[in-house]
Amino acid sequence: MKNLIQDLKQQKNAIILAHNYQPIDVLEVADFMGDSFELAKKAQETDADIIVFAGVSFMAESAKILNPNKKVLLPSLKATCPMAGMVNKEKLSKLKEQYPNASFVCYINTLAETKAMCDYCVTSSNAVKICNKIESKEIVFLPDRNLAAHVQEKLPQRTIIPFNGYCYIHQYADKKVFENAKQKYPDAPLLLHPETPLALYEYADEVLSTGGMVEYAQKSNANVILIGTEEKMAERLKYEFPEKEFIPLLKRCSGMGEISLESIYESLKNEQHEISLISELMNQAKIPLERMMKMG
Repeated sequence: MKNLIQDLKQQKNAIILAHNYQPIDVLEVADFMGDSFELAKKAQETDADIIVFAGVSFMAESAKILNPNKKVLLPSLKATCPMAGMVNKEKLSKLKEQYPNASFVCYINTLAETKAMCDYCVTSSNAVKICNKIESKEIVFLPDRNLAAHVQEKLPQRTIIPFNGYCYIHQYADKKVFENAKQKYPDAPLLLHPETPLALYEYADEVLSTGGMVEYAQKSNANVILIGTEEKMAERLKYEFPEKEFIPLLKRCSGMGEISLESIYESLKNEQHEISLISELMNQAKIPLERMMKMG
């Protein structure tokens, strides 16, 4: 299957972008792997004719927005992000009426129609940096209330107004799992993703994006590292740093789990599940994304 995928990539001048939450077999056929911001940059830089996005739908949409003339494929239509679907036009329009002087910042974990109505886009790795550069002191941040709280904690001089959305994997992280892990591995650093509630920060040695976790693992002398994000992140880190042990503390994202070698092969072979967005929507959604690329 891997050989067949590699052959198809060459035949069709295609590349595969894989998010850090993908399993090893998918990473092995990927041309690039990374967090949302890293993959957005790679999508923008590629000269491939086809981009296969081994991630969830909002990621593939972002790749299409940044590459309107390229064919972007999502291997499975079931690869969706529940948090991205928590925002809709009606809710966002009401917020704009309620906060007419605020800047609207959307997490990259949003659908194209949400991005099109916002001023800036951010990822977990650059949210604090970009929000700190925005002139407006009042910022409506959506959809993730936990990442909004993280930004507010880092930027007390700003007023961060959170939307009541969340990632179910991080929101429902089990405190007892964290406690047990710290007891079992007292010397192991615990890396936590900022989509996690602030109440769990007391267990964290570092709060990092997935890209930040890769960088930390590369530099750390620790032999065992506790990973407080989606469980396949531990597998991705083990893939790059096999001499170390990474202990996952959270569960598997069902949307990410829809991607497989078989779905990648079928999508690329038949060029199916193409991301299609109307030009006006892409043009509007591109504005906050390009601001992120410039500022992030």
